[in-house]
Amino acid sequence: MKPQASSNPQDEYKIKDTKPQLGERWPHGGVRGGGGWISSDRVTSTYDLVEQMYYLYVRVVKAKDLPTNPLTGNCDPYVEVKLGNYKGKTQHFEKKTNPIWNQVFTFSKEKIHSSVVEVFVRDRAMVAKDDYLGRVVFDMNEVPTRAPPDSPLAPQWYRLVDRQEESKVRGAVMLAVWMGTQADEAFPEAWHSDATSVKGEGVFSVRTKVYVSPKLWYLRVNIIEAQEVESQDKSQPPHVFAKAQVGNQILKTKLCPNRTPNPFWNEDLFFVAAEPFEEQLVLTVENKTASKDEVVGGIKLQLHTFERRLDHRPVHSRWFNLEKFSFGVLEGDRRKEHKFSTRIHIRACLEGGYHVLDESTMYISDQRPTARELWKQPIGILEVGILSAQGLLPMKKMDGRESTDAYCVAKYGLKWVRTRTIVESFNPKWNEQYTWEVYDPCTVITLGVFDNCHLGRNEKPENDSRIGKVRIRLSTLETDRIYTHSYPLLVLNKSGVKKMGELQIAFRFTCLSLAHMIYLYGRPLLPKMHYLHPFTVNQLDSLRYQAMNIVASRLGRAEPPLRKEVVEYMLDVDSHMWSMRRSKANFFRIVSLFSGLISLSKWLVEVCQWKKPVTTILVHVLFCILICYPELIPPTMFLYMFLIGLWNYRSRPRHPPHMDTKLSWAEAVHPDELDEEFDTFPTSRPQDIIRMRYDRLRSVAGRIQTVIGDMATQGERFHALLSWRDPRATSVFIVICLFAAIFLYITPFKIVTLIAGLYLLRHPRFRSKMPSVPSNYFRRLPARADSML
Repeated sequence: MKPQASSNPQDEYKIKDTKPQLGERWPHGGVRGGGGWISSDRVTSTYDLVEQMYYLYVRVVKAKDLPTNPLTGNCDPYVEVKLGNYKGKTQHFEKKTNPIWNQVFTFSKEKIHSSVVEVFVRDRAMVAKDDYLGRVVFDMNEVPTRAPPDSPLAPQWYRLVDRQEESKVRGAVMLAVWMGTQADEAFPEAWHSDATSVKGEGVFSVRTKVYVSPKLWYLRVNIIEAQEVESQDKSQPPHVFAKAQVGNQILKTKLCPNRTPNPFWNEDLFFVAAEPFEEQLVLTVENKTASKDEVVGGIKLQLHTFERRLDHRPVHSRWFNLEKFSFGVLEGDRRKEHKFSTRIHIRACLEGGYHVLDESTMYISDQRPTARELWKQPIGILEVGILSAQGLLPMKKMDGRESTDAYCVAKYGLKWVRTRTIVESFNPKWNEQYTWEVYDPCTVITLGVFDNCHLGRNEKPENDSRIGKVRIRLSTLETDRIYTHSYPLLVLNKSGVKKMGELQIAFRFTCLSLAHMIYLYGRPLLPKMHYLHPFTVNQLDSLRYQAMNIVASRLGRAEPPLRKEVVEYMLDVDSHMWSMRRSKANFFRIVSLFSGLISLSKWLVEVCQWKKPVTTILVHVLFCILICYPELIPPTMFLYMFLIGLWNYRSRPRHPPHMDTKLSWAEAVHPDELDEEFDTFPTSRPQDIIRMRYDRLRSVAGRIQTVIGDMATQGERFHALLSWRDPRATSVFIVICLFAAIFLYITPFKIVTLIAGLYLLRHPRFRSKMPSVPSNYFRRLPARADSML
């Protein structure tokens, strides 16, 4: 499968159509998802979005009655499966003659260059490498072929034979050997030959893996007040604040303005917590002193004890007795001196009505609230076939030669998927298909390609390198249509934008309920709690950062781990950082929004200037008709928009949108601006470079503030019309308003509109090059700029 060739070199950054040989539909009653089968009358197939790849499967179940080493009297068995130059090994068991492995090995049919597959049973305790307990040999021509929905092939017992296959030896092994496709249920957890070193010198297999993001909650802690607070210095009244900590998240209340033993705060502190709850809520009350903060007392609370709230109903508050730091550890004599315990009054709950944001709202893939009770039924199914990558660039050097060990990660909603790593290939083929439930069409699926740097061949493994990323917004897709495209993998680094290769995928968005989908377009994007009790911008930024850290930490514990650098790249952790390139791109995006109005104004000026007399005369005729029949104005406008929509259907977009290098200003960006964008925070550049960038930033910000100031000035001049800041200007304006009211009262509205329209469309010979009287009057009005320092 190859993308269509393009004669234009500028098309290398564009999406290309592909024509892969996708698999056929198989008669299943649903689509296989992450947790089983999703029944649907309209979705009746699976694995039809990838090219069928055939593999030789060898399932090693167990062995029995293995002989022992006559010298040691023990047996440490393991199995080695060999097919040509490829070798796969099971783990070894110490001192076991009846081991159970239950492991599957797969070998790509494209790389089979041997007529037999050999299964060796070896003893690790033996010194000689050639000594083995026995083997079983299968002829490739006799291996059966099965494909879903065929029943799994049952394993059988095979007696071990010696090397010359002349006599049977003691022991037997239970095996199953068959030829199947990647749709086989044994494929995801199998050992793969194309993810292994060709020489067989060690196993570097990284399997296909499906991850699920942890269930995230917002923890709201309302710290109300405290009682019986005492400072160590009895002569000074306490000046206290409260501090709350959940894991690495630490927040403090403001200092109580009154120095009193009964401080009052009534402040809300928000944290992000993940199930299962491993951290505790640590509350402390501290006294602010000149030298250091003095801990008055503290307490540790388990998160699972807090109430889980689904809406904005009130939550009961509770009093807790604080213990001296470290929470209960006091000398016996001093404990008796404290007759009264410091108490703290809090109201805490786990918010289930919010959606915990761990990704940018611009590329959000899920808007469901935390509480599962508030979830609605899915409105569609998203199926993605990750086919292959083409023309990947070398990412590292191994043993003096360049190589790339690529794998792909896809993220949508709570489900992350990771393909197997294809070792030492610049054109890896995965052909893996995954399925997601869709709850809202206005969501985005993100796919990223990475180079695996943790295969065990590096003494000091580095972070997995970014090869590129693809985003697909589901609302831009036609339902029930299979898209097959080759997406360019673009990376922006200090040297500029660079194409790292192409990712070839196939995807289909199937609608389960069209009426429900249309209904969602009128619903809020986020759960209602985000609008009834919204967070501040600073709170959202802080909570999102904490949520990303928690997700990265939890996914990093899986096996194989989804590493932090991968999670951060998929979640756009650095999207809030300053970038001159992004600022320019956003500025020109705003300019392009007004391009239609600018074009309309230019056309109107040409009409008024009679540059095209025929068009001007037609506008006069249309204008007079609308004035005579004003009731036709609204339907004419809507009919005009309807006709424009029909006309634009012919030129509708055929491909989903992709990253545009011109729109992003990635092609014409200055090298120093790129260096600034990839600088660390805080900066690590020399002082002279920082001074230059600061001066440049001041220059750009100066132009921005001038534009904003001009917009503010125009608005203030409108306000000055009736504010009497300029008494003469206001007097003139109110007199004009009086005469205008009388004139409009006695003159029909049609006549007024007709006169105004004909005046605007008058011939150039009746026009003056000088500014008009209303324009001169408006520019002379005062603004608050006079009061600026």
